[in-house]
Amino acid sequence: MVQPLRLTPDQVKRYSRHIIMQDVGSAGQRKMMESSALIIGAGGLGSPSAVYLSLAGVGKIGIVDFDVVELSNLQRQILHHTSDVGRPKVQSAKDNILSYNPEVEVVLHETWLTSENAFDIIGQYDIVVNGADNFATRYLVNDACYLLNKPLIDGSILIFDGQATVFLPGEGCYRCLFPAPPPPGMVPNCAEAGVLGALTGLVGSIQATEALKHILGIGESLSSRLLVIDALSMQFREVRLRRNPNCPLCGDNPTVTELIDYEVFCGVAEIPEPAAIAAGAV
Repeated sequence: MVQPLRLTPDQVKRYSRHIIMQDVGSAGQRKMMESSALIIGAGGLGSPSAVYLSLAGVGKIGIVDFDVVELSNLQRQILHHTSDVGRPKVQSAKDNILSYNPEVEVVLHETWLTSENAFDIIGQYDIVVNGADNFATRYLVNDACYLLNKPLIDGSILIFDGQATVFLPGEGCYRCLFPAPPPPGMVPNCAEAGVLGALTGLVGSIQATEALKHILGIGESLSSRLLVIDALSMQFREVRLRRNPNCPLCGDNPTVTELIDYEVFCGVAEIPEPAAIAAGAV
């Protein structure tokens, strides 16, 4: 019989504001401490997600990224400091996560996420938080999470606009929302169009909140709902999402039953440089 995790006096003090919450309590805090989350990209969205999940006490946090910290990242990527410029993002992320909470296990995946390694990496975690900003990685993560029966907390941002949702197996997927990727070059990325730095904190924090709600089994999930944020007007609206019975991945007659070549699927003529595809963090 597995003995339940016992909180130390220091842990009771650290997590006291959780423990006194009726919907969390000591049992909920233990759930978080026994859970694991994978962050795709140590960038604008992955940074606040990783910070708040570690502060909450999520026991194991994986970071997938193959990029190095650049000065232009610091406008929004709060996992990294000026002194980290030039360092691998995963190393900077680990150091700063542990400075927030040294009890967290931080696992580094300094590699491109590919069709060859996605199952092995994603399969190690309970929940996945996606901070990728390129379509090839987004479709890859979506397909891998669905095929592995993993919940996916998805977010995206550009200029002053943000979106967040949750994809749970059986309740729709990213392909239901976007059946096909846009033609290459049609949708600019943050390096081309820019993004308000604080917006990444807002959307990344929403992703962390959804992850914690899922771990605790409380509240109403963003599953089947797309939260759309206009930061200029500070208006939030919801778009209802439905599982598409004709979806090639999660539909009634699926044709996507294994991971594919996502660069070809998205029309990428050449394999991008590591900084462009790795985790594709914004």
